[in-house]
Amino acid sequence: MQLNIHNSLAEISISQWDALGNTDYPFTHHAFLHGLEIHHCLKPFGWEPVYFTLTRDNQLIAALPAYIKSNSYGELVFDHSWAQAYEQSGLNYYPKLVSAIPYTPATGNRFLINLQIITQHHEIEQIQQTLLNAVKSFCEQYQLSSWHILFEQHDVLKSLEPEAVLLRRDIQFHWHNRGYNNFDDFLDTLSSRKRKNLKKERLSVHNSDIEIIQKYGDELTEDEWFRVHELYADIFLRKYGTATLTREFFYHLGQYLKQQVIVILALAEDKIVACSLFFCSDTHLYGRVWGCEEFSNHLHFECCYYQGIEYCIKHGLKVFDPGAQGQHKISRGFLPTYTWSGHWIKQPEFQQLIARFLRQEKQFLEVHFDDLLSHSPYKNTTT
Repeated sequence: MQLNIHNSLAEISISQWDALGNTDYPFTHHAFLHGLEIHHCLKPFGWEPVYFTLTRDNQLIAALPAYIKSNSYGELVFDHSWAQAYEQSGLNYYPKLVSAIPYTPATGNRFLINLQIITQHHEIEQIQQTLLNAVKSFCEQYQLSSWHILFEQHDVLKSLEPEAVLLRRDIQFHWHNRGYNNFDDFLDTLSSRKRKNLKKERLSVHNSDIEIIQKYGDELTEDEWFRVHELYADIFLRKYGTATLTREFFYHLGQYLKQQVIVILALAEDKIVACSLFFCSDTHLYGRVWGCEEFSNHLHFECCYYQGIEYCIKHGLKVFDPGAQGQHKISRGFLPTYTWSGHWIKQPEFQQLIARFLRQEKQFLEVHFDDLLSHSPYKNTTT
């Protein structure tokens, strides 16, 4: 195997890259990651691409996307207290190396392997070890404080523990399809009070003058995509933030990911007044973007949650991941779910300190998880 390091996906074959990992997971597609590069979503916010690849006989067999970071913005795994501790000790936490999908807290493989070529378990382990060694050497060479792998599968991270990679958990809220035939089937599993509340919220939108439609990414015109971006960006402006994704990137998604992108449009007198943006795989729906012109009662819940649940039921998707945070999702059928990250800290003393912090955090999260689950809206809840 030959190890290479690239600073752009433009240097890597699209077809060979897209044969890696879970090929229907949208966020590691060449079009998604390269689109972030070429449409100016990365460097303005401190993401410097570094792609570790392994080839054999000129065939790409594995890769690990990574980014050199000068901040923790857009990661959604919060390590600001670690950076402060470094600073107070006179050390530099930044720059660091992060294997993640920028601005996208959606669990999926970060170690990308061509499973059509690499079929044996021991070969997969060898490839992961080779890439991990390359990451550690890279951090040593370029004086990076640490390596962080975010929203990776739990079993993969467990296999890295013997290599001094610390595991960390967090909580999101996901909806699971229990073989529902329609939305009413789902409602029937909820307690009476929760069921009435959901019906009331949907009815308030239905009785308004707003029309809700669904479109795939390649069905939107360029003007419609730019309007979707305008609504998304306005949310950031109202909160004194900066929209990280550009309108050219939005249009690029529709052109290249096509029907792996679903857009919910809310129309008032034929004008788009609100929208939500989803991505899908063969099994999962991922809710990622919301935008609106002005507040409308319950419209956010309709566009971001109920339309997504209906889509999952209609198309037989198993899991709906609507994004990070938000305990209000529980009452709408989204139950607490653990997500995972791994952390390799180059400095041994800080490795020990952070390990102690994570043990304490783990105890708190386990209690918090059980408390969240006790608020389940379902008549019968299985953990």
